[in-house]
Amino acid sequence: MPDTPKPDSAKPDSPKPDSAEHRRLAESPGDSDPWRLWGPYLAGRQWGTVREDYSEEGDAWDFFPFDHAHRRAYRWGEDGIAGLCDRFGFLNLGVALWNGRDDRLKERYFGLTNGQGNHGEDAKEHWWHLDATPTHSWAKTLYRYPQAAYPYEDLVRTAANLSRAAPEYELVDTGILKEDRFFDVETVHAKASPDDVCVTITATNHGPDPAPLDLVAQLWFRNTWAWGRDERVPQLRRLRPPELRPGGIVAVEATHGFLGRYVLAADSAVLGSHRAQPEVMFCDNESNDVELFGAPENRSPHPTDAIDAAIVRGDRSLLNPAGTGTKAAVRWHFPAIAPGASVSVRLRLTGETLPLDPFGIGFDDVLADREREADEFYEALMPGGFSKRSGRTTAEDAFVARRAFAGLLWGKQHYRYSVREWLEGDPAFPDPPGQRQGLGGRNATWRHLALADVISMPDEWEYPWFASWDLAFHCVALAHVDPEFAKAQLVLLCREWAMHPDGQLPAYEWAFGDVNPPVHAWAAWQVYCIDGARDTDFLTRVFAKLLLNFSWWVNRKDADGSNLFEGGFLGMDNIGLFDRSKGLPEGHRLEQSDATSWMAFYCLTMMRIALELAREHRVWDDLATKFLEHFLSIADAMDTFGSAGVELWDEEDGFFYDVLVASDGSQERLPVRSMVGLLPLLAVAVAPEWASDELPDFAQNLHWLQRHRADEMGALLRATGAGTNQDGSAGGGSRLTLAVLHGERLTRVLARLLDENEFLSPYGLRSLSAAYREPFTVDVAGQPMSIAYLPGESDSGLFGGNSNWRGPVWFPVNVLVADALAVFAEGSGAEVTVEFPTGSGTHVPLGVVARELEGRLVRLFRADDGGRRPSTPRHHPSGPLWDAHPTFSEYFHGDTGAGLGASHQTGWTALVAHLICRQAQAATQDPANTP
Repeated sequence: MPDTPKPDSAKPDSPKPDSAEHRRLAESPGDSDPWRLWGPYLAGRQWGTVREDYSEEGDAWDFFPFDHAHRRAYRWGEDGIAGLCDRFGFLNLGVALWNGRDDRLKERYFGLTNGQGNHGEDAKEHWWHLDATPTHSWAKTLYRYPQAAYPYEDLVRTAANLSRAAPEYELVDTGILKEDRFFDVETVHAKASPDDVCVTITATNHGPDPAPLDLVAQLWFRNTWAWGRDERVPQLRRLRPPELRPGGIVAVEATHGFLGRYVLAADSAVLGSHRAQPEVMFCDNESNDVELFGAPENRSPHPTDAIDAAIVRGDRSLLNPAGTGTKAAVRWHFPAIAPGASVSVRLRLTGETLPLDPFGIGFDDVLADREREADEFYEALMPGGFSKRSGRTTAEDAFVARRAFAGLLWGKQHYRYSVREWLEGDPAFPDPPGQRQGLGGRNATWRHLALADVISMPDEWEYPWFASWDLAFHCVALAHVDPEFAKAQLVLLCREWAMHPDGQLPAYEWAFGDVNPPVHAWAAWQVYCIDGARDTDFLTRVFAKLLLNFSWWVNRKDADGSNLFEGGFLGMDNIGLFDRSKGLPEGHRLEQSDATSWMAFYCLTMMRIALELAREHRVWDDLATKFLEHFLSIADAMDTFGSAGVELWDEEDGFFYDVLVASDGSQERLPVRSMVGLLPLLAVAVAPEWASDELPDFAQNLHWLQRHRADEMGALLRATGAGTNQDGSAGGGSRLTLAVLHGERLTRVLARLLDENEFLSPYGLRSLSAAYREPFTVDVAGQPMSIAYLPGESDSGLFGGNSNWRGPVWFPVNVLVADALAVFAEGSGAEVTVEFPTGSGTHVPLGVVARELEGRLVRLFRADDGGRRPSTPRHHPSGPLWDAHPTFSEYFHGDTGAGLGASHQTGWTALVAHLICRQAQAATQDPANTP
């Protein structure tokens, strides 16, 4: 959609909402401010990451597998269930469980690695983030823990025998969840002050029989001392009288050279007539090399799996009887929890003086107050929506948005990675293989990258590392609840210790040098607008760095200066006939419709930012002209001919395609209708009406171009009836629109896009035309290659097999297309009507189409009369215990809308909250805008 709110009409002095959480945000805007010190920053998975991989072959999954995780110390981070840690990742608090049957303590989520799953890596657990506020003063999450022995071997063995044509073998398929034989374990964090956190862990037996359970809270320091770079060792020790008041409370003191002193207190718990006294155990966060590798001895006689051995095997020999160490556990044992019954335990982690009665009435008051304040915070964001009161936004949509925000906020993780140290190895360990440091080694040219920050992750288990274009979309949604954090994230990737010296943004840790679509500028502009178009300092910081990134694109991805770009991967995985990053026939290059469209889109966003900044400082005026001219050159190249004399546009098909160009100048078009050919729609912008009056350089150059280069002005359109009325019809005024697509070409592409037999599904736009339900084959450089519409899981091994752009609906590009159509409707397309759907005979304005596309995306998450949501994955059973929880998947089935891929992708799929908030704001301003 257009700017939200429009900067032209923004009121910098307009009051911001005033709730207790808003005041906390105002007190702590920066990453290092007090209210942001503690949060759910503990990773969902650290094993199997590139950071922990010191192998010769670069096989991260095999070098540090799941089976090592409970016995081995991590190098760069930690992981756990429902975790809490400081923003530097030094001290961690997590939940562990034992049902009396598992072969190990449940300390972390299990899933299949890339090589084990028939569709790539796949988490085999069920958990949902229920609520959160941006300062993490309130957070709630739910984990579903089976009561029978967890079927680790069954899941691995069965998946190994499945083909890519078969669906994934999931936890529900093992039968372990029948009759609801599981515990729902709910963890709540509530801050009494910035460094005083009240925690409750509540387990409910949903099964038909009594069942035993051990609830375990583990407190541990990240191992910073074993690698030979910092020999200081922090300490945990048990407090006893007179330091601790006698009674049912136990406490552990944590002392750290940077954090200082903290105390974790734990209360006894009651289940019927049984009173569970907490037991405290100690060991060290050190690897058990004897068990893992057959070493003669361990670095510590009390290794990290000592607690696991004591609880699961009854072997207490590895525990430290002195009551000290770098890892501790507080254990509550419940011999039998009755069906429908719940048990709850309470903890308090504080850097302040422990209250005389840490679990008195004040503890309960903190939880009640923070929950009420969370309600007030979201009510201020969407008046009427988050309560049961009537409002323009339904309670169901508001609930979905709040859950999406919860997932985003729980998805913030401590991310630490110094590529230079990783490549060189640590002083206390053998040097890594030499080929790791060579030019062909992973990330060898990114030695400058050194991060130790809280970063928003795409998914806490399957993608526990940032990706640059994912992060851009996260920030747009985050801006509604925490604009300062969203802005800081966008700035972070542009800093000198992240951005490459040549201007490239880091893609993701598996290959920082890969190419993600250039959406950073768009995200910065959206965040700026959502924040009220106030913070031009932020906009200037990002814009200045993106000038370097833009130059990198021009210098590295336009091989012959034709203004047609060869982006490669571009985040769309297996959308093409071959791997576009490395699968090109020898002696060829690919001039990409999507890469070129992304660059046109990038130009227009940079132009719009330059125009905004030039209102305060005229020095930016000529940069607006620069991006205007560059856009026109790209649009002209797409409109006429590529470097080999071939258009990306196919006049017969009415669509844009990639073109394969050989070294001898011969070329061939790749006639596959996919999202690649829809992306030219994104390159559209409406110049603000004030630009011609306030910015002389931009206005004069625009007039000069119109007089002297009229042949290149096809992408510049002036509409006399621009703007849309509330019914989607044309409004008054005169607006200047810049667009790659216009006229008949726009109409023809839209006819494809809105065809239910091609791209338009009930729940958004498919990534590949459904016209290819029967495989389509074409010769590419003399070799037959095929592609087929796959609405569900991929049958391709590219990128591990769990990424599929050959049919499913992907949320972020859908949002961008809907936005683009709304911009067309605001500008030169205001009077355009299109058949919707194609072949229906019904014609509607483009503004209506944009709102309808957004509505289809939101409907993915709306429960039907039976309580089931279209987006619920196949492997989630039906029933109240399951249907109550929306799932935010990585992508969605192209026909049914069912969730696919990673099932906790409240990274970019949290854009649904952005759409819902924007609809609520539009409805508040004018009820006729309500979809």
